[in-house]
Amino acid sequence: MTNQPEQLEQYVEALIFSTDHALSTKDISEALKVSFEIKYNKDEVSEIINTIIAKYEQPEFAIQLMPIAGGYMFMTKSHYHKIVGDYLRLNVKKRLSKAALETLAIIAYKQPITKSEIEGIRGVGCDYTVQKLLERELVEITGRHEGPGRPLLYGTTIKFLNHFGIKDTTELPKLKEFETVDNTIGEESEIIQ
Repeated sequence: MTNQPEQLEQYVEALIFSTDHALSTKDISEALKVSFEIKYNKDEVSEIINTIIAKYEQPEFAIQLMPIAGGYMFMTKSHYHKIVGDYLRLNVKKRLSKAALETLAIIAYKQPITKSEIEGIRGVGCDYTVQKLLERELVEITGRHEGPGRPLLYGTTIKFLNHFGIKDTTELPKLKEFETVDNTIGEESEIIQ
């Protein structure tokens, strides 16, 4: 890295901070090349990123740089999630409805999936809900099914990963984590183990 601009870490920091989505090392490298006419390879950018990550691990910072959806994004440290969550709940105007969350969960776990398969699982029509999820860019059309009529296939997007703060869908909770004990009577605390 010859003729490197002073405060390169701060430039990268500002770049990541200014976006509403995760930036990949390729995105950062391209931005640096445009601004400083210097080509930085993936390892050089990763070294800068690691320095920034180490900086924000210090306890005086309430945020940290996290790998998300194939890139990097500033996130609040878990210690501060409650206050941020409480604030956001006070100000959310367009939250996802229960139907939208159910549909989104089905798509996330079963993707790629057709609308009729989603409706089969939910037991109700989902045209409106899928349309709203498409508008919010949480799901996208990923192709066509090979079956009769060649229906559209749906899957989650990078915006979905950003929204839920995960790297990829393998970080979704496992379905067995949601299983409940069958044939139980009374409160869960009353169940004899």
